[in-house]
Amino acid sequence: MLQAAFELLDESGISAVAIKPIAAKLGCSTQPVSWIFGSMTELKKELFTYSAGKMWDSLAGEMEGKDALDAFFISGVHYISIACDHPNVFRFLNIDDPVQSIGEDILGSQSIFTQQMNAQSVEALAAQFKDIPKKKIGKAVQDTVIFTHGLSVMMMWDNYRLPKKEACHMIFDMGLKMLSEIGIDTKGMKFSRLYHE
Repeated sequence: MLQAAFELLDESGISAVAIKPIAAKLGCSTQPVSWIFGSMTELKKELFTYSAGKMWDSLAGEMEGKDALDAFFISGVHYISIACDHPNVFRFLNIDDPVQSIGEDILGSQSIFTQQMNAQSVEALAAQFKDIPKKKIGKAVQDTVIFTHGLSVMMMWDNYRLPKKEACHMIFDMGLKMLSEIGIDTKGMKFSRLYHE
């Protein structure tokens, strides 16, 4: 059922996700869908988690065996790719107000700015570049994440006229700048090594 809901979300956006279209996609009555989830809020909460998994679960494999710098840039390319390849899912996960799109604040009272953004990359970079304070690395990563998110949103509102490859190159350049400013040697980094269409 969640896969059917995900397909509706991916094709047409969160407003298309409703019990009747899900049942129609599954070829069943609305009763099983209503019975399993109980409410649209519960269904959309489950869909949020399911969608996030579908979008992010492959990233660990993409980053596996890569050095910290490569892995960091791969995560940025992955984020841009979600925005370009699955714009409705991206909007649901990263732009929409959960109170409006789901029916409740699933984030609770904690601000996203109190959490370390892309904590996995911060840990990997800190382990590889032990001479640079972890706090500095965290700030550079946070600034790059904010830039990447802003670029993704701007691309969406511009109807994706900026090609994905160019956007990925922009985040690559910004990441190099941010990391170089804190003393990480990025001279050996090559965009062509990290970006594959």
